[in-house]
Amino acid sequence: MLPPSKIPTLADENGWLPKGLAVFAARVTLGRIRRSEIELEVRGQIEKIRAAGIEPSHVDSHKHTHAHPVVMEVIGTVARECGIQRVRKPIEDWRDSWAGTGFSKQLAAAATVRVVAWQFEAILRKYGLRAPDHFLGLAMTGQLGPAALRRMIETLPEGSVEIMLHPGICDADLARTGSRLQRQRQLELDALLDPEVKRTVEKEGIQLMGYCGLN
Repeated sequence: MLPPSKIPTLADENGWLPKGLAVFAARVTLGRIRRSEIELEVRGQIEKIRAAGIEPSHVDSHKHTHAHPVVMEVIGTVARECGIQRVRKPIEDWRDSWAGTGFSKQLAAAATVRVVAWQFEAILRKYGLRAPDHFLGLAMTGQLGPAALRRMIETLPEGSVEIMLHPGICDADLARTGSRLQRQRQLELDALLDPEVKRTVEKEGIQLMGYCGLN
């Protein structure tokens, strides 16, 4: 959101943020991106959302960059300042990460986030932020078709649960974006629209809600 001159360690001269999660995480860890610049950019993004007449229900980030403790501290600071009380907690239980998957990039990502889980939880408490009790779908990214989603719903743990999906229509417009997920988006959209999935939700007595319903 901000001009490159205001966030020189975060964005290049063309205004682009670091390319790829690994590059971003490494630069933050090594102190090559200033925390103050991340804070300015996060605040700028929230202000733009509100200027559009939308009140954020929670804070999350692309590829869960806020799982990094430095970024999460920024999120805590800005969220409290802006009166936002909820945040995505992208920490998947080991049992759920391994269920039905072989080794994959997504599984590796789920394992990496688990390493900083205790720090993430501590920051949540520090800033009084709320998050769903459980998070699912990271290790299964792009694989949650109707049958897989029904199995996941049938074995949900007690409490509030966020299931991450990437629904979309696989067409020429999507192809032009260069997104890694193409047919997978259509698969997950089909899962969300599947009548059997709806019946499974009803049979299991699950209450669907958004972040605003999280107490």
